[in-house]
Amino acid sequence: MPDRDPGAPTPAPDALETFPNPEPSRDYTISIKIPEFTCVCPKTGQPDFATLKLDYIPDKTCIELKSLKFYIWSYRNVGAFHEAVANEIVDHLVAALAPRYLRLKARFNVRGGIYTKVTVEHPRAA
Repeated sequence: MPDRDPGAPTPAPDALETFPNPEPSRDYTISIKIPEFTCVCPKTGQPDFATLKLDYIPDKTCIELKSLKFYIWSYRNVGAFHEAVANEIVDHLVAALAPRYLRLKARFNVRGGIYTKVTVEHPRAA
């Protein structure tokens, strides 16, 4: 992600832990709401707050929630544009899970009179 504050630590995607899908033969959706996402604006350094909504259909593995929490917290001091950070999170989750389908909706709180909502989807490869 080129828009990262060079002084901020890089979130470690390898910190995302998984466990075996208990029903790999069935398609089912896991929905996770993360209401306390924070990062900082790379231009002003002001904090950005968002609610993340993650929906995915697992294949062989599921995300372990405590590791997801710590991974998300690692963005607290990272300077990133909304579009870039949402895409980076999806890239990391897809690398960790190889899901059949994944969608992340990032709803950023108002700043300067503007709300931003970024939706990133990852379909299963054909």
